Amino acid sequence: MTVKWVLAHLYLLGCLQHALTECTGATSEFELKGDYLIGGLFDIHHDSGTDYHDRPETIVCSRHRFILSSYRRFQLMRFSVEEINNSTNLLPNVSLGYEIFDHCSDIQNFPGIFNLRFVSDFNQPWDEPLRNSSEMIAVVGTYTSTETLTVAPLFMMDLIPMISYGAASSVLSSKQNFPSFLRTVHPNKKVIEVVFKILQHFNWHWVSFLYSDGDYGKDGQDLFIKKIKDTDICLAYTKDLNPNTDYPQIFRQIELLRVNVIIVFAPEWTAEALIKSAINQNVTNKVWLAGDAWSLHKNLPKEKGIRNIGTVLGVAEPKMIIPGFSDFIYSSKAHTQCENAEQEMFCNQICNCNTVSAEDIITADPSFSFPVYSAVYAIAHALHAVLQCGAGKCNNNITVYPHMVLTELRRSNFTLLNQSVYFDENGDPMSGSYSIVFWNHSGDAEEVGFYHFHPSFQFFINSTKIRWHANGKVPTSFCSKECSAGYSKKQEGIHKCCFKCLLCPNGTYINNTEDPYNCISCMDTEWSKEGSISCSLRLVEYIPFTDTSAVVIMVGAWALVGLILAMFVLFAINYDTPVVKSAGGPMCFLILGCLCLCTLSVFFYFDKPTDSYCVLRFLPFLLFYTVCLACFVVRSFQIVCIFKIAAKFPKLLNLWMKYHGQWLLITVAFIIQAILITIGYSISPPRPYNDSFWYADKIILGCDLNLQATSGSLALLLSLCCLCFIFSYMGKNLPKNYNEAKAITFCLFLLILTWIIFATVSILYHGKYIHTLNALAVLSSLYSFLFWYFLPKCYIIIFQPDKNTQQHFQGLIQNYTKTVSQ
Repeated sequence: MTVKWVLAHLYLLGCLQHALTECTGATSEFELKGDYLIGGLFDIHHDSGTDYHDRPETIVCSRHRFILSSYRRFQLMRFSVEEINNSTNLLPNVSLGYEIFDHCSDIQNFPGIFNLRFVSDFNQPWDEPLRNSSEMIAVVGTYTSTETLTVAPLFMMDLIPMISYGAASSVLSSKQNFPSFLRTVHPNKKVIEVVFKILQHFNWHWVSFLYSDGDYGKDGQDLFIKKIKDTDICLAYTKDLNPNTDYPQIFRQIELLRVNVIIVFAPEWTAEALIKSAINQNVTNKVWLAGDAWSLHKNLPKEKGIRNIGTVLGVAEPKMIIPGFSDFIYSSKAHTQCENAEQEMFCNQICNCNTVSAEDIITADPSFSFPVYSAVYAIAHALHAVLQCGAGKCNNNITVYPHMVLTELRRSNFTLLNQSVYFDENGDPMSGSYSIVFWNHSGDAEEVGFYHFHPSFQFFINSTKIRWHANGKVPTSFCSKECSAGYSKKQEGIHKCCFKCLLCPNGTYINNTEDPYNCISCMDTEWSKEGSISCSLRLVEYIPFTDTSAVVIMVGAWALVGLILAMFVLFAINYDTPVVKSAGGPMCFLILGCLCLCTLSVFFYFDKPTDSYCVLRFLPFLLFYTVCLACFVVRSFQIVCIFKIAAKFPKLLNLWMKYHGQWLLITVAFIIQAILITIGYSISPPRPYNDSFWYADKIILGCDLNLQATSGSLALLLSLCCLCFIFSYMGKNLPKNYNEAKAITFCLFLLILTWIIFATVSILYHGKYIHTLNALAVLSSLYSFLFWYFLPKCYIIIFQPDKNTQQHFQGLIQNYTKTVSQ
């Protein structure tokens, strides 16, 4: 198959050379003699067929659809060469010529390309390399990306510069594969960037992308998908367009998805078929975003029914008036051009466009006109550098090779019609801009904005110039309506633009700029209501020393200390009296001292808690209150032992007295409690704690007491309370003056009642005053023993001294003995 292909092309080349020989004497728009030739590839006609063949075939371009805008670009190349030749500044004493071919097909125009590439002597021996008899130094073209990718390798292998005025595929920027390719049109990446800016400007999130089935369209689709990745724009629908496309099916799908913005990235003939089909299918109320290939179409904006489809915006090359071009066209059309019919079969150097007037050409779609103009001038400037032109002449003794022109082209940096022309390392133009156009009701593409590239990036749209189809308002396009403030998005399906809105709960907020899909938790020091967009600082609360409740409790604590000291002095003075001895004698002073030390805990329930504050808040009370309870256990036991147990168990009393059982028990209780507290604090000491659970807008400062770590200490206190209650209850019928058991029982009752009340309140209330109540419970526990155990004895000592005698106590004992014996 390969051999047949080569032989067929050799045959075509031979025929082509013959045809060129026949055309040499004719005057044609397609060729011009000169010292140096520039090749030109323009798709004046367009073959939309997609037939595939099993062997090479050629076509006759003039039998296919005539493209007026391409013919205008064809004339622009002719004008550019003539303008340069008529100038004495750029290439003095040097003439440029051209050889232009109608490149109307992507894959069936090889005869013209081969003729342009290899004008050779086919009679030379096969073992000798082909001698290039042409003086062609560069090629201008082609227009589409597929055409360029098809023919470019033929020019790349000898580094013949190929400057495209329309091929925008990103693949062509690769210098490894296309080393001698340059272009004066911006690559697709720039157009997609402008389209993306437009979508962002009008807040359009739900779009469709229709593209031509070729390298140009597929490249645009790939670039668009990459551009909108990780943005809030979603591609709802995408489809390639070709001559066999089912347009009604496309429109039904777009309507089903409720897409209101349609991006069309296709050449003018494909876009024309699409828009006409939209009009016929009665597609309404859409925004159409046109690529630079068809945004300045001259006929479509005037098509009947075009207003019904919606609003058309487009990205376009800036409209530029090229001085002298109109005069050139009028002059050119005034002369009859000779087009040899024998050229048609192979060369495609015939137009058959005699019916086209000068006005038609001048008013045709001006897209890519300046890229053609600047491409020819770039070649001329490069040749100027190669020939070392200056002082009104060029050095004609220099042999010019295409690679020399390529080198200078890469260095190009000149100004043309106030526009800078120079290329980057990929051969793409560095400077320039795009216009943003609107198809107004007069049928014109009105400029409403711009996007400037290098050196400064500027984007602007004057929305007031756009007359929208949606009652004058900017149309919307979304899958799901934007959530209200305070709501997060939960994606539904594969598109992030389709979602439902969820209200952010308390303690969270939504930041739509950073992450619209997740409610962010507030920090521990912050709070928020449901549906918040930010967090507020929590109010930090604690009981300062200056608080009224704190002052009252501390005054009560100092009063307790004062009463303890007073009782201590009173008991010391009356130490040998029966009342003091019946109250416990020396044990009374231990109890009063421990009660005084327990008072220390009260003062550490206020102000900001610290580590030391938290330790001292619980330690004095747990340790010294244990001693108090142990003393009362001993007192209760001694009373019961003397009056009830001694008679039955005299040995037990003797052992108790011999080994000072009361002090032994108190010491053991103290040591056990000290050990338990030390172990508990070692495992988990009380620490400052920020209670942010119960109140959303507050932080209650307190101390965290680990109940598991202190469970041993609390169990010991509870055990002593139980023993004390048992012994005191057993002695409820003892003589009145010795009946401390009743007093102890009542004190225990108040103690238990106090802590039950506190526990109940702490379950129902969690504000800052819970610490005040805790301090009050501690103080009440101390006052209960002071008032109901010691105060009655103080009253007898002070106000009833007659009852504080040995005789009175003996009388009570005798009466009790008689009662018991009866």
